Amino acid sequence: MNHPVRKLFLIPVFFLLLASAVHAQSIFTINGTGTSKQDFLKAYSKNNNSGKPTEKSYREYLELYVRYKLKVRAAYEQQLDTLPGQRIELQNFRTQVAENYLKDEASLDRMTSEAFARGQRDLHLAHIFIGVPTNATPSDTLKAFEKAMNAYNALKKGKKFGETALVSSEDPAVRTNGGDIGYITVFTLPYELENLAYGLAVGQFSRPYRSKAGYHIFKNLGERKSLGRVRVAQILIAFPPVATAGGLAAARLRADSIYNQLRKGADFAQLARSFSGDNLTYQTGGEMPEFGIGRYDSAFEAAAFALEKDGAVSMPVASSYGYHIIRRIGRKPFPREMGPEVTAELRTQVLADPRAEISRRALFSKIFQQADLQRRDLNLPDLWAFTDSAQVNNGLASFRNLNYSTILFSFTRQQYTVKEWLDYVRTVRPGRAGKSSDAALYEQYIDKCALEYYRNHLEEYNKEFAFQLAEFKEGNLLFEVMQRKIWDKASTDSAGLHRYFESHKDKYWWEASADALLFTCNNEETAQKMRYGIVRDPSGWRNLGDSAGAAVQADSGRYELVQIPALGSLSPSPRLLTPIVANKADNTVSFAYILQVYHDRSPRNYQDARGFVINDYQAYLEDQWIAELKKKYPVRIDEATVAALPK
Repeated sequence: MNHPVRKLFLIPVFFLLLASAVHAQSIFTINGTGTSKQDFLKAYSKNNNSGKPTEKSYREYLELYVRYKLKVRAAYEQQLDTLPGQRIELQNFRTQVAENYLKDEASLDRMTSEAFARGQRDLHLAHIFIGVPTNATPSDTLKAFEKAMNAYNALKKGKKFGETALVSSEDPAVRTNGGDIGYITVFTLPYELENLAYGLAVGQFSRPYRSKAGYHIFKNLGERKSLGRVRVAQILIAFPPVATAGGLAAARLRADSIYNQLRKGADFAQLARSFSGDNLTYQTGGEMPEFGIGRYDSAFEAAAFALEKDGAVSMPVASSYGYHIIRRIGRKPFPREMGPEVTAELRTQVLADPRAEISRRALFSKIFQQADLQRRDLNLPDLWAFTDSAQVNNGLASFRNLNYSTILFSFTRQQYTVKEWLDYVRTVRPGRAGKSSDAALYEQYIDKCALEYYRNHLEEYNKEFAFQLAEFKEGNLLFEVMQRKIWDKASTDSAGLHRYFESHKDKYWWEASADALLFTCNNEETAQKMRYGIVRDPSGWRNLGDSAGAAVQADSGRYELVQIPALGSLSPSPRLLTPIVANKADNTVSFAYILQVYHDRSPRNYQDARGFVINDYQAYLEDQWIAELKKKYPVRIDEATVAALPK
């Protein structure tokens, strides 16, 4: 038997051990509140790019980080986080950043890597298709299935794929291509069919696969290294699908005539604008968007990818649309290495493709699990009946065992009722609809609620998002508290600034310096005009600068010689005009005109030193404030944790 006194004794011991473990993970505590080693290292990594960390660099950053946390602690004590401006900025940031985390990263990464691997090779496919009507009866579906299975069994017995396709396939193109649909690559087919095709070995054919459109049988006729993507311009001499032999011959003669003109140097774009029958591209000189394998007619694609260099022009190529004359503009091979840029591009393609729905469903599956979706045991036909009746009669508040407050489902800290469901239905489906759509709409509603709940509680489920949100919030609080406590005071405390200057006069000196005019211009031509005007009349420099408007920024003052652009090894003297130098950072140019030179070191007066004094006074006030905060909120550094930081 367990002794009750022993149990009572063990409970506080357990919590003491737990508390010790928590503190052991903290690199420092402020008034007993710990900051984890992981958070410190994350902040250190973001703000230190100077190479391998050292004991010295850790110590220096630790001091800065402790000061930062002390200031934030003071901001919270002053309840600056409750200011309307702080709340609005945090909410705006949260809304902006949250979308980046509302994806199932694992499935997206998998599909991106899969797309890269598949993109390395093109597949040569043959295809048999047996359609199923949109509103098919069970009899229609069975008939299509039996037809697909008959074709499949014929293939298994050794019948040639092309012959089977001619007998069984309902693809209109089968009469001309015998089921050979040419080459495809990643993103060419719907994802479910792409999976089927890329799962076949060369020479292998698939079992019948049911899609929304019908049944598919694929055969892998062969593979090749990916041809990538190409950009071309075309001149299309079109003919109707039922063109006569005479019409075909006339189109061929016109295509040959245009091709001969091109061989003699005629302008491709001009001929495209004059003769091309492609209504989408003739106005752009025949230029088409970049495309890959499997997008267009196989004969057209083969001719486009066969062009060996940019600018090369094909002979007329026949397709079911007409005769094409193709000019290569550029060729881009499929990447062979999956670097950051390639990964980002493929990820964008995955997100824009219907296959992204798989990732979306994976996200909802994760949300349902993490947010603990609980569906109540309901009579769903009663709910559909109540839904339809309530849409007709807005005053209807109950139906059988259902009323407005009946809970339909819940997440960890939120429940959703019949009333909320009815409000949603009235929004997305104002008119009454058949009951057959209620189940799908209900699942859509659960998805909507799940995403909203997850978004609103995202920091509970995603540590990276929680860290980013806290970092932004604390950064804003730091700015607010520094503005109030240090920066405003240092700028406006005239008496304090004067006292600080008088006590530290020896810090503020002019090194070798000069009175000078400094000019920054948006280009060299403007700078040359300014130089000419200054030489003619130095006293009119201000009017000269004003007349140039935004193209010139002109300033005058006393500057230390090292601050004057392009002075370099030149000996400064009155009326010296320095050479023009380029500023790579903003693509401007600068020069200076020297008025008076001070070769000897001399003390600055208060006005000359004021900018430096403000900076130093801010640092002085901050040091005093930090000392007060450390007394108010004792800081304890865990030296063992600091010593164990990775070097």
